[in-house]
Order: sequence, then C-alpha cells, then structure tokens
Amino acid sequence: MNKVCFFILFVSCFAFSQNKQILYGFSEIPQSLMLNPGGNVKNDWYFGIPLISHFHVQVGASGSTVYDIFADDGINFNTKLKNAIYGMRSTDFYSVNEQLDIFSGGFAFGSSYNKNKYISFGLYQEFDFISYVPKDYIVLAFEGNQKNINRRFDTGDLNFSGEMISVFHIGFNKKVNEQLTYGIRGKVYSSVANVSSIKNKGSFITTQGENNFYNHIFDLDLELNTSGIISLLDDENSDIKNDISTLQKRFLLGGNLGLGFDVGFTYQIDKQWTFDASLLDVGFIKHSKDIENYKLENQYTFEGIDPFFFESTENQTADDYWSNIEEDFEDLFDSEINTNSYITWRPIKLNTSLNYSFGEKRFKDCYCLQANQGYQNAVGGQLYVINRPKQPQAALTAYYFRHLFKGLSAKITYTVDSYSFTNIGLGLSAQLGNVNFYMMADNFLEYQNIYNAQSVSLQLGFNYIFNKNED
Repeated sequence: MNKVCFFILFVSCFAFSQNKQILYGFSEIPQSLMLNPGGNVKNDWYFGIPLISHFHVQVGASGSTVYDIFADDGINFNTKLKNAIYGMRSTDFYSVNEQLDIFSGGFAFGSSYNKNKYISFGLYQEFDFISYVPKDYIVLAFEGNQKNINRRFDTGDLNFSGEMISVFHIGFNKKVNEQLTYGIRGKVYSSVANVSSIKNKGSFITTQGENNFYNHIFDLDLELNTSGIISLLDDENSDIKNDISTLQKRFLLGGNLGLGFDVGFTYQIDKQWTFDASLLDVGFIKHSKDIENYKLENQYTFEGIDPFFFESTENQTADDYWSNIEEDFEDLFDSEINTNSYITWRPIKLNTSLNYSFGEKRFKDCYCLQANQGYQNAVGGQLYVINRPKQPQAALTAYYFRHLFKGLSAKITYTVDSYSFTNIGLGLSAQLGNVNFYMMADNFLEYQNIYNAQSVSLQLGFNYIFNKNED
C-alpha cells in the first residue's frame, strides 16, 4: 500500500490538460483528423515518421502556482502559504495528459476521378491523470482540529484518477458532397497501468468530550482501485528486464482491454462559412489483470488519550494501555484489500467550431483569381468540453488562420479556460517537398515567468505527405 501511495504522489507532481485548440481544424496537418474524424482531408496519403510524427504535452494547474508561494516579493512566507490554502476550492484541479504517436498513416481511395474516401490508422501512447485539490485535508493539516471543534471535514475531497494506455485505431472519412464530410474512428485500448479513487465519501468531526478529551468521529467510505501497478512495485519479483518485457506486452494489446470510438463531421454552410463538431473517446476499459483494490468503510469514534495515565489494575500495565490505544487507532484505518475487476470510462471530449474564410488569392498583374487556391485567411471560434469526475471542464477559443505563402501556414489562438483568461497560442506548419513539420505552443504571455504560469503546452511532429494537388 505504501508503494502505491508513493506512485500516486510521484504522478501527481505533474499537471497537464488535453485541449489541442491550435491543432483542431488545422487540416494541413494529418493529425488534425484525430481531433475530428470528419474533418477536411488535404492529402492523398501520408505516413507519420515513427515516434516523432506527433508529440503533445501540456502543463497546468487551476489553483495557486509555485510563484504565489515562493516569490521574493517581501511578503512573509507563512502569509503567502495561508493565502494560498484559503484561496483553494475543492473544484481546483491538477490534470495530466501526454501523448506520443508510435506510428500513423492514411490514404485516400475511391474512383479514379473522385477519391472521396479516406482511411487513417495508427498506434499511440497516452498518459492521463487528474487530481482535485483535497482542500479539507489541507486545512485540517494546516490548522489542526483544536480550532475546528464541531466542524465537518469532507473526506470526499480526495478525488483522483490516472492511467497510461496504448491505443490502436482505424478511422474512416467520407466526403459525401461539397457540403458534408463525416467520419468515425474505432479504438482498442490497452491499459498499461491504472489508479482510480473517484467515489469517496465521508466526514471527520472533532467534538468536545468529557474531562477535556476530544471525540474524533470518523464516517469513512474511501476506495482506491489499481491495476498494472502492484506487479511492477513488487520487490520480490523486481527485475528491470522482466518489467520492460511486461510493459511491452501491455502496449501491444497485452494489458487490460477496452473499446471506444470517435465521431465527427464538417458542414460547409456556404462558400465561406463552415461548421464542424466531434465527439472523442466514447469508450471504456475493463480492468481484470494485476488488480489490487483498497476499501476503507467504517464509522468509528476515537475518544482520545488521557495524558495523565490510566488507573492501574492487576490485569493491565502501562505498556498494555498504550498498546491498546495504538491498536484501536490502527483498526480504524485497517483497509479491506480485494482483487475485484472494475471498469473505467474514458474522458469524453467535445469539440465544435464555426469558421469564416476570406481573402481569395489573386495574380498581381491582372488581379485575377488563381484557380483552386481557396481562401488565404480564416477566423472562427471553437468550444472544447471534457468530462471529468466532479464536473465538466470547458475552454473557448478564438483564432485566426493564414496561408503565409506556399508550404507555410500559421494559426494564432486566444483561449479562455479553467487555467487562464489570457492564453495566447501560435502554431506553424511547414512543408518542404513532401516532408511536413509542425510546431505549436500556447500561453506565450506566461513564458516571462514560468513559475507563475497556469499552463504551458507544446506540440510538434514530422510527416511525409503527398498532397491532393500534386501529380
């Protein structure tokens, strides 16, 4: 149990999120199809360069930052720590998401004159973690219970889940006509490791007892589910080669398995207006291998300790007295351990956007339209929502897109989300011959003081692409 707690503590030191607002709708990049399987496709075929076709990492926290507490601003550290603690909300969170493409590819097919269907496929690794701030636990540790007689502390504030998975996927995209394109993607999840504790309930109350004793009243219903962790932390079977082999098997469909799907569409309202939407990761994973669950469910009253010793009897010594107190207290936290299978649901994500294109490209000498060049600019708004254990999290983005010149496109975003109201991002996609390279980052305004940043993200990748307009 101690090793599991250490693993959870290590993981929760990081904080990430899943929104990819810069990549969404960036159809020059093949990976944008992963955010909307019904998006517009602008290549005949592509393959992602293995392990570097797509890498995404995003760091953030909705509560206080490191700078809030440790800034050298002349304010007393204890004052800043106190302000940070009392400024917390139980809905503040730290979340983790990292994604790496192992391999990916796609190709168009159909009639010789109208390749209106597209298959995409691949394998990626993903790590996802969220932990809500256990505010009542922190306040109790900071203040102690002597100042909080008769106050109810909510033990359900402890709420977190995390998982590392691999995902095999295959998607189908069809352009029905000039107005409508739709797509669907099937997924097979293989869980490498999982930890989940999201249904906790209960309370802790201290009341005044007799003879200046305190009564500590616990009403606990706490549960921690784990899969794929215990075998890796077992000292008796610790072997690096075996652990690596085990992880490889789990990445290749040897872990706890699950199924899911993505669905999406793009609708061309008129020549310049476009509406699209997608629903991602509608699915589940059943955990039945390498399980170890812990459940603590009890109602107990601990009456405290009489510091002026006990009344000696013939059958009880001082050691017996203190031993009994220790046993009583340990019994309170004696958790039930089981290996029951359980199901986790993937965090469903919704994306939708409205886009307006303008600025047709013209020849300078005659101001005539250049055929098949499309519009050079676009502006729009995007809504992103992800389902989370306590409540959905949302982000709203405004963006400007431009083809700078042949082979180079850029997208600038402004996002309001749970982390910040001043999130400015930039993405660039460059194509040299058939090689595509892209890089995206956001929250540029916070780079001047990274310790005060609520969130920072990075995406990059390399692909080999044959575009539709190429011979």
